[in-house]
Amino acid sequence: METVLSKIAIMLVPALLAIMIHEVSHGYAAERFGDPTARLLGRLNLNPLKHLDPVGTIAVFIFGFGWAKPVPVNAGNFRRPRQDMIWVAVAGPLSNLLLAFLSALLLRVLGMFDGSGTGMVASLIPPLQMMAAFSLYINVLLAIFNLIPVPPLDGGRILMGFISDGYAAMLSRLEPFGLILIVLLVFFTDFWSRILSPIISFIVLQLAGRQMPLVEQAMRFLFGH
Repeated sequence: METVLSKIAIMLVPALLAIMIHEVSHGYAAERFGDPTARLLGRLNLNPLKHLDPVGTIAVFIFGFGWAKPVPVNAGNFRRPRQDMIWVAVAGPLSNLLLAFLSALLLRVLGMFDGSGTGMVASLIPPLQMMAAFSLYINVLLAIFNLIPVPPLDGGRILMGFISDGYAAMLSRLEPFGLILIVLLVFFTDFWSRILSPIISFIVLQLAGRQMPLVEQAMRFLFGH
């Protein structure tokens, strides 16, 4: 039980921030392009109760990634709906990449301490290192995962902004089945092991640099790999 609580304590704040800032970024971008829906519904804040999806939150602790309630966006309020939606969709993954970069900077600073000292400050270094390492990992994962070009993921909405109206209409009709397609891709094909995982690992390695062993140590502790 103590180990489970330790894992939750390490994962909770980074996971909540990663998921919530992703969604809030969509809302801010939408308002920038003329849609105040998210603000009017009280979704432009970091209050977890406004954003958390129960299943998505539990998934974080089981699979290492999750999701929040999507921020509502009304593209009818945009001047150029398809083009503006590209930027609104891009805002989520970009926010996660920014958080990943900041987490990597923090991890590099914390990596200067070996945790061999005594006292309360020294005892806090290892868990803070794990939190920064997990924050780096989950933000890169969310950014790359959401760029899969299947609606309702951000990548699907970005793709619809670049293709013809006819193809965009065809792609939009896949949206009700999008989550099923994603589950099939991730769990029943080599898509994760051959494509997503190598991309995520490469970006995490580039950001973590010499602190990559801390990331690997954190992932072994949290997920046993």
